[in-house]
Amino acid sequence: MVRRGQPRRRSSEDAWIITAPMALVAVGCATVTGLVADHPFGHWPQAALFLVLMVAAGLPLLSLAVRRQAVGITLTELPLVLALYFLPPLTVVVIYTLTALITHIRHRFSAPKVWFNVARAAAGTSLAVLVLQALPPMDDVGPRTWISIFAAVSMVLLVSVSSVVAVHTLLHGWQAGRGAVSNAKTALLTAAINLSVGLIVLIVVERTWWSLLLLTALGAGLVLVYRSYAQFFRQHRTLTDLYELTRAVVENGPSGTLADALLGRVRALMDAEYATLWLPAQGRHPETLLTARVDDPGLLDMAKTPPAIRQKVRESRRTVAIGRGVTTDGEFHADLAERRVKDAVAVPLRSGQVVIGTLEVANRLGDGNHFAAADIAVLETVAAHAAVALENSRLVDRLRYDANHDALTRLPNRRRVTAAVAEAVKIEAPGEVVALLLFDVDRLRQVNESLGHAAGDKVLAEVAERLRRCAPSSALVGRAGGDEFLVTLRLESAEAALELAGRLREQIRDEMVFDALTLDVDTAVGVAVHPDHGSDAVALLQRVELAATAAKSVPGSVQLYSPALESRALRRLGLAGDLRRALDVGELEVYFQPKVTLRDRRLVGVECLARWEHPAHGTVAPDDFVAVAEHTGQLGRLTEFVLRESLRRSQGWSHGEQPLAVSVNLAARTLTDQHFPALVRELLDEYGVPPQRLTLEITESGVLDGTERPIPTLRRLRDLGVRLSVDDFGTGNSSLAQLRRLPVNEVKVDRSFVQGMATDPGDLAIVNAVVTLSQQFGLAVVAEGVESELTLELLQDIGCEIGQGFLFSRPLPYERLEAWFGAQMDPETTLVGELPRLRVVP
Repeated sequence: MVRRGQPRRRSSEDAWIITAPMALVAVGCATVTGLVADHPFGHWPQAALFLVLMVAAGLPLLSLAVRRQAVGITLTELPLVLALYFLPPLTVVVIYTLTALITHIRHRFSAPKVWFNVARAAAGTSLAVLVLQALPPMDDVGPRTWISIFAAVSMVLLVSVSSVVAVHTLLHGWQAGRGAVSNAKTALLTAAINLSVGLIVLIVVERTWWSLLLLTALGAGLVLVYRSYAQFFRQHRTLTDLYELTRAVVENGPSGTLADALLGRVRALMDAEYATLWLPAQGRHPETLLTARVDDPGLLDMAKTPPAIRQKVRESRRTVAIGRGVTTDGEFHADLAERRVKDAVAVPLRSGQVVIGTLEVANRLGDGNHFAAADIAVLETVAAHAAVALENSRLVDRLRYDANHDALTRLPNRRRVTAAVAEAVKIEAPGEVVALLLFDVDRLRQVNESLGHAAGDKVLAEVAERLRRCAPSSALVGRAGGDEFLVTLRLESAEAALELAGRLREQIRDEMVFDALTLDVDTAVGVAVHPDHGSDAVALLQRVELAATAAKSVPGSVQLYSPALESRALRRLGLAGDLRRALDVGELEVYFQPKVTLRDRRLVGVECLARWEHPAHGTVAPDDFVAVAEHTGQLGRLTEFVLRESLRRSQGWSHGEQPLAVSVNLAARTLTDQHFPALVRELLDEYGVPPQRLTLEITESGVLDGTERPIPTLRRLRDLGVRLSVDDFGTGNSSLAQLRRLPVNEVKVDRSFVQGMATDPGDLAIVNAVVTLSQQFGLAVVAEGVESELTLELLQDIGCEIGQGFLFSRPLPYERLEAWFGAQMDPETTLVGELPRLRVVP
């Protein structure tokens, strides 16, 4: 089907539309000439000589390509001028027509082209001799003869140019016809020069035939000069085109339009019908196969040459040329003939010693033209420049890609996601929000420290793959850095963002199996939306990170940003320097919360809790200053401070025959300090407190982090005789069975389950199961958060031994602890040698 506005492509067979009328013109003019001329034929010996001269003069000195055809500049006008003067008219027609036939057969032109050129020569000379018959006879070589011959040769040129323009327009459209007219200017100028030289030769020969000797020598010199000029012209044109091509390649390489700039110019430079660029698939770059064709303004995703040629070039790393005079490999002749390709050259594109592709040209324009050795050298030069430009282009592309993508997961990085969010918030869409979800992978640091960074990288790559697979197709999934991943997309509301965050978290939360190792992966998720939580990308990223940080405090949670989170984060940031000063001047205090036996209400110990009354901010929450201590490297000082104060008060306890049992909370990071057990031993010796009177409490997530990292420290502490307790049990994903492999003595049931026992049967069942199984494993159980008599009775019923909570006392300074103990002690119920029994605080 031919598209509207595009001319129908014709084959060379359609040239008969021009050839037939010209043949009729030739026959008609020759017939008229034969009738009016006195001697239309004769002088055959001289005619044979002129035939030889015309064939020799028909050798092209300069060849110009017009679309698929080649126009040659020759010296045929010189012998034609002499023939028109010395030979009968129809003899001139015969030898000129035979010259065209011999020349085009020798060049192996196709039949339609041969007959077109023969008809053109016959029509032109027939019209020329007819014009001579209409003009006065040529008796001498004066100006009247010059005018007659000029008119006759002009008819030959007029028919020649008109027919070439007509056939190009017919076969290839008006643009090709216009190109033929443009190129005809050079041919006409050359013909005028040849005509003038021919007339001069005619005058000299008419004077004396001995002048032929001088003319022959002069002609040979002129031919050499002419050929030198033609060679210089070709070289100049080649160098100019090569310079333009190189400059275009350099300018268009970084912009990604290298193929468009390269192939069209290579095709024109090599006078080829096809120019092809082939780059095999490499990394994330797919295979590239693009071709510029002489009749098409754009690039085609095909190649005229067979694939075997480019594979041969890639394997051998050398140029493969097939055609007359340049054949380097004859095995492809059959394939090229089948594809109607007369010659082809494929050169390798090299990057060092590696072939990264090929640059190919096929079908030299003009049936008599073929690629030569010099053309191969030019194409190899172009390929060298193109290879450098391609490598630079790919390097720039790779740098751009690397600048916007994470190297490990190949996901967009923070820069790319930030840019995407910045573009998204510019578009106002009523009823939609731009949601930003931040997934923080839990316990990745422990995986890196215990299993190595290779295992951590595998975890990150798997999380990235699961997010990419589970996220909606409209979402952009990226890695923010470290153990954080970002997902951004448009949704209906903040509630929809929270729902999606929870769904994605559940979908990516699954076991990961690496060789013989199985890991449980969970994430804390922060959510922020535009425009509710920020008007630009930077603000949204900052606030979604605050939400994710808040989500970490409740493992596995999803947290929506709120302004309260930002004020808390800013407050923590300002506390960093103040905490160091507070530790230096002793501004922190230790409070003590009693631990009581539930059956008979006897004091068995206290939990030691750090408290900080800031001069400007008032009471600072323990979670805040402990987090500041962890991030500023002051956790060790804070822990040592609490231990010293606890052991000092334990040793000074005056209400019993032995030191008061104390419990101290440890952060999970403390278990990575190999010097901590030695510090504990030194402090126990310094204050003279028996090790069994010290209990160290570690959160469930800190003890059971899925690795073996804390176990060596726990064993060293156990060997000292220190009791170990698992705090906040039940809030994580561990089980009591996992505790059997740890050297712990006690389990503390989290307050959230204890406080819900009276109203929630599920919480009651959980506490009951923990107490029963712990006792079977030989572990003591402490219930946190005992605040009501009903809760106390339920704990007594299920056999829990120890509790602490506001029902007995809030955390108290040491002086108030002693006062409280004295006030609550019931001496009448205390036997000799037993712990005092306490009254219940209403």
